[in-house]
Amino acid sequence: MNQEPCRALLLSGGGARAAYQVGVLKALAELLPANAPTPFRIICGTSAGGLNAAGVAINADNLKSAVHQLEHIWANFRTRQVYRTDLPGVWACALKFVATLLIGRLGRSQGVSLLDNRPLRHLLQTHLALERLDSMLSSDYLDALAISASGYTSGESVSFFQGKAHLQGWQRSRRVGVRTQLDIEHLMASAAIPVIFPAVRINREFFGDGAVRQLAPISPALHLGADRVLVIGAGSQSPRRTREQVSHYPSIAQIIGHVMASSFVDSLEGDLERLNRVNRTISLIPEEVRQRAEFQLKSVQVLNISPPSQVVERMALRHVDALPSTIRMFVTGSGATQRSGAGVLSYLLFEAEYCQALIELGYIDGRSRQAELLEFLDLNPVQPLADLVVNH
Repeated sequence: MNQEPCRALLLSGGGARAAYQVGVLKALAELLPANAPTPFRIICGTSAGGLNAAGVAINADNLKSAVHQLEHIWANFRTRQVYRTDLPGVWACALKFVATLLIGRLGRSQGVSLLDNRPLRHLLQTHLALERLDSMLSSDYLDALAISASGYTSGESVSFFQGKAHLQGWQRSRRVGVRTQLDIEHLMASAAIPVIFPAVRINREFFGDGAVRQLAPISPALHLGADRVLVIGAGSQSPRRTREQVSHYPSIAQIIGHVMASSFVDSLEGDLERLNRVNRTISLIPEEVRQRAEFQLKSVQVLNISPPSQVVERMALRHVDALPSTIRMFVTGSGATQRSGAGVLSYLLFEAEYCQALIELGYIDGRSRQAELLEFLDLNPVQPLADLVVNH
């Protein structure tokens, strides 16, 4: 008898881009019967993807309900729900940040950042009932939820996980898995984009965004036992961009966007490439040799659905006017409203109009990959594949 595959859902970081993930999940949920539980035994998330992961995990008994709740939040988002956008709040952070750079002591007793994200904490406390996670685990709807964050002192990528008793932590080069009782602090730490949002203290160390220094984003799912992984990303650099002749020095927004893309996009793409290469290598080893191996070798099926970063950036530029005037003033000065700097804008534009467009893009992409999703879930088609005209 073939053992049921252990499926994992991996939601990467990406700030406001994570709204795209909700659209893909909505398309996936439509493939399942009404009131069906999540088909994923393991759910892993990083940064804003960690917030979506928690939303799915605490409602693992009903995937459609989980997606509906996430869609309601993202489709009605306003930037002020994530970070302060009022003039006193914006200026207080900006002045404190500059003063700390000049004096060098103001940040020793309290966090210093460009933006104040205390509204996000209130939002999570209101909408994410993490106490439900124990019930989902004990009722066998789920094996584990893992949230990754980056330690500023250790330099390690730490995957905090809450799961079944048989699951063990792990330690690899710059990567550790720690069993814990997850709470809002872990989500806040995972989503704390360096410099932009303040670090969060967990136990002995301050942590920031989980995408930073996350060299192997897929590894937490594998350590927790997954042999099939659905990856929903927040951007893709493929196809390769051509080098263009430039005459101007890169703007601040372009430089910051470049750094953010290296964390949110590049590490995931690199890990996917490595995993595919390992899978090909394993396929060349005869089964009897694998059986005699000192450690078990197995191929891991991965399905990746991510939007082209260039498409997401163009969408962000179309919706820049939705930003509060105080934030729009700052991003305009940094060059984020120009095509070359739109990357950073696409991560910070937590506005309903932009998020709704991302949800729709994710839904269309999910529907267009329906055959692959059905195969991944071992399902027969429940409805004909719609004829979609995708115009990005």
